Amino acid sequence: MPVTLTDLAPLYRRGTPAGITSVCSAHPSVLRAALRHGRENGSTVLIEATCNQVNHQGGYTGMRPADFASLVNSLANSENCPRDLIILGGDHLGPNPWRDRPAGDAMAEAEKMVAEYVASGFRKIHLDASMGCAGEPPALDDATTADRAARLAKVAEDTAKAHNLPLPQYIIGTEVPPPGGADHALSSIEPTSAEAASRTLEIHGEVFAKHGLTGAFGRVIGLVVQPGVEFGNRNVILYEPDKATSLISVLEDHPQFVFEAHSTDYQMTCPLAELVRDGFPILKVGPELTFVMREALYALDLIASDLVPGYGDRPLYQAMESLMLDRPGHWARHYNGDDGELKLLRHYSLSDRIRYYWATEPAQLAVSKLYDTLQGRSVPLPLIWQHLPGAERFAGAALNPEDVVIWKITQSLNHYHTACTRPAKRRSVAAAS
Repeated sequence: MPVTLTDLAPLYRRGTPAGITSVCSAHPSVLRAALRHGRENGSTVLIEATCNQVNHQGGYTGMRPADFASLVNSLANSENCPRDLIILGGDHLGPNPWRDRPAGDAMAEAEKMVAEYVASGFRKIHLDASMGCAGEPPALDDATTADRAARLAKVAEDTAKAHNLPLPQYIIGTEVPPPGGADHALSSIEPTSAEAASRTLEIHGEVFAKHGLTGAFGRVIGLVVQPGVEFGNRNVILYEPDKATSLISVLEDHPQFVFEAHSTDYQMTCPLAELVRDGFPILKVGPELTFVMREALYALDLIASDLVPGYGDRPLYQAMESLMLDRPGHWARHYNGDDGELKLLRHYSLSDRIRYYWATEPAQLAVSKLYDTLQGRSVPLPLIWQHLPGAERFAGAALNPEDVVIWKITQSLNHYHTACTRPAKRRSVAAAS
């Protein structure tokens, strides 16, 4: 049987931890890879959309929650992935997309968004009202954050009951830096303090009870904290278990909860397995999956350039460069350096802000040209070795380019699956102290 969200805390308490990968992406190839991987392994497929990606106004993907759910369900059908393996989640649901407006207006929009998420079948709801709105401090105190989270939980509860749907499971809390990676080079990241984590849990419990939401708080399964992992544009901070020892101890006094770890991208198997072992069994990944997708697409672009007369010199790369220069809004504030450095970051930054461009018409046309050019062609083994080492299975046979892309994404998903199903050995008390 696949591990479910409600299994995580009991398994951790019994000393037999297991994890679930949270795939945070709206790209169809990433979603297809996750669903195919779940079907082949019989494992839970947790797919989450963020408040900026998908909301009742369309978000930057142009999708409302029902649209996103429909996309996932359509892909699940084509991949023969059983529906009972799939959990849809909403990430950072709160006033963030409207934080430049007064709090009352922003929260009204957040309530509409949460209602649409729940009505569309999203069962894991991350309540995040930690950010200040117009005229407020950038970060709010715990009591205000909890009060706004409770307001959103009330909307979620009422919506589920009105539509005769299962009552949601909740995640509370947030992490610093914001999701999607830091904009500057990082040398270290301090984990959330034990005191801050305990205070967040206790205040949320008190406020939810005050609002008559004790039942909803009983379905809070996890707290978002910073375990000490992050990635910037150019580097990755790997998990160091000893730095998180104090934070981990909080779970001893709060057996209902586990921790949810954001920005676990690029950690690879060993640190991920240590995170699961230490009480961070919900592992969120997003930019890494579109980063490796881009690696595969660019490798195929090089293969087509070398193999097919008339295809051109890396036309996909050139199309993406022109597109990002014409529409710099998604990357200009996040990258710095001279012209050469900026060009490298546009394509190869670990924060992968190129992911915002794949859904545009010019990008889709360039990818379609690439796929059409290579579809059914036989790629010689030396060319695979040159541009796509490790993908030898695709050499010498009729090629389906999207299968190569999904294979590459699955390589990353395998790191997560291994960590979730075979976590690191539990540390002794002496070793952890």
